Amino acid sequence: MKVIEVDRCQIQEWYRKFKSVSIPTIIHQLPQSFIDYLLDSGTLQLPLSISNEDALPNRVHNPIDELDYQLTEKSDDEDEESEQSTSSPPPSFPDLELQIKKSIETLGGAVFPKLNWSSPKDAAWISSSRNLRCTSFSEIALLLKSSDSLVHDLGHAYDSCCDKKESSRPSSFYIALRKWYSSILPEREFRCFVRGQQLVGISQREVTTCYPLILAERGGIQDLIVGFFKDQVRMKFESDDYTFDVYVTNDGRVKVLDFNPWAEFTLPLLFTWDELEGFNGEEKQEDVELRVVESRSGIRPGLKTAVPREFLEVGPGSGWEQVLTKAFEELQQQQQETSDDDH
Repeated sequence: MKVIEVDRCQIQEWYRKFKSVSIPTIIHQLPQSFIDYLLDSGTLQLPLSISNEDALPNRVHNPIDELDYQLTEKSDDEDEESEQSTSSPPPSFPDLELQIKKSIETLGGAVFPKLNWSSPKDAAWISSSRNLRCTSFSEIALLLKSSDSLVHDLGHAYDSCCDKKESSRPSSFYIALRKWYSSILPEREFRCFVRGQQLVGISQREVTTCYPLILAERGGIQDLIVGFFKDQVRMKFESDDYTFDVYVTNDGRVKVLDFNPWAEFTLPLLFTWDELEGFNGEEKQEDVELRVVESRSGIRPGLKTAVPREFLEVGPGSGWEQVLTKAFEELQQQQQETSDDDH
């Protein structure tokens, strides 16, 4: 795999060619200051919103807490000590926030974000909606900052390239805001594998559930995707080997969602990379296999990313046990402080 093959899969590279057969998207170049913020593992603060938008639920106010915000007269020594202990202010990106705010409005009020190659799917668990739907810059920043998968885009995009240069990251980063459709059904997303500019396999994208309706429509869906590849993709996308994701609507239209390199870090889903590497690109298009989950025994739950693994366990030492312990300790401390104030 070469750098140019990876670069072709960046959304800012392919979207212009496939805009008419994709979903509405607005792309912005990200300032270096925002990239530095995402890469700073020591910064947990969300950016200060100039629109006073909050990505997290409002904190329940306690009248006792309000005492912390009352201004009192302090001595010079206290002022100096306070200044030294004050944490640095949260970052702020007003120009980027205004651009994103305008784009969200243009796209109907809700979007899902994506960087050059990846979307923060692994961070969906932290969203109040448990998905990638965003209505504000603050919600987008929360997802991007919480995602581990975006580290690949930000620093390791070219690690597997045979002609990698000194840097393993592109010179510029972009954020793509894609129109959110609440009517989209995950079972109608498919990944297509292209070898030697020939379509050699199609897999159901959502492999954690069996969908009987898709089984019934398999033949028709396969024909639609094969036709779409011949008419819309093969002559426009320059690489010989790659994958692309599509969505097939209920009325038979096909929309391209994404392109990915032909590489092991791209999930093969219901295929294996050994199988895919065995194709020579000379297979007949009518023989292309569309694989779907045919029964509950075929489900592959390990391919679904959501809550961090440590939060899937509930026993001693698990993520949830640590969270609950911390919450209980803070509750006890608050109750003790309230009791002391009453006396």
